[in-house]
Amino acid sequence: MKKYVCDPCGYVYDPEVGDPDGGIEPGTAFEDIPDDWVCPLCGMGKDVFSPVEE
Repeated sequence: MKKYVCDPCGYVYDPEVGDPDGGIEPGTAFEDIPDDWVCPLCGMGKDVFSPVEE
């Protein structure tokens, strides 16, 4: 599964870790996160995230 980075603040969503504080279980692909989820650091929406090129 791909990691995604929040362009404004640099937070990286890692699907292996998820976002437990935000209710996202480990193993959740970015595409499967609810549309109302926001970046835990800056509060921006999913639309400002870009795939991390590995």
